[in-house]
Amino acid sequence: MSKIEEVAAAVESGKVKKIQGLVQEAIDAGCDPNAILNEGMIGAMNVVGDKFQKNEIFVPEMLVAAKTMKKGVEVLKPHLAGDAVGSMGTYVLGTVAGDLHDIGKNLVGLMIESAGFKVLDLGVDVPAEKFVEAIKANPDCKVVGASALLTTTMDSLRNTVQVMIDAGCKEQVKIMVGGAPITQAFADEIGADAYTPDAGAAAVMAKKLAMGE
Repeated sequence: MSKIEEVAAAVESGKVKKIQGLVQEAIDAGCDPNAILNEGMIGAMNVVGDKFQKNEIFVPEMLVAAKTMKKGVEVLKPHLAGDAVGSMGTYVLGTVAGDLHDIGKNLVGLMIESAGFKVLDLGVDVPAEKFVEAIKANPDCKVVGASALLTTTMDSLRNTVQVMIDAGCKEQVKIMVGGAPITQAFADEIGADAYTPDAGAAAVMAKKLAMGE
């Protein structure tokens, strides 16, 4: 098993305590840092995302894998050319006003980060204007994610998307929405560009949108 495969296996199985040592070993063995990131870690997270979508693993396993990757990236960062770990630009993320749920949002943030974005997490109960400010303050932001986890805050999500559209944000970003009560039909109705049912799918979709696919 190559050093990069060992890193990938560690991320996939969530070996949080071992990952930094394995990444260091791969660097010491002369592996290309970008390959360690892309093939080793991001590749492993893609596998994790697939397994999650097929219900072969669940949220706890996915969180541990994402945490493992984060720890591995800490060792890798100084060795990466420029900053490959935010090469897809900034991803603005938040739970809409009136909604205090953050577990799903945090999971999406971890997955989006592991897809190569720099995540700007605005937190929970975020006023629509704050999304607009964050988008305009980050010219490298091409995708924004807003979530609503309650049926009662779906209107708040509708309003958030509308405020972003009215402020002209659509010229700069694609708007992604998600959360338990949200559906593709609702996303279409409120003018969002994309809806994804879970964090694994969100990471895949964010990448596509950022690349203009």
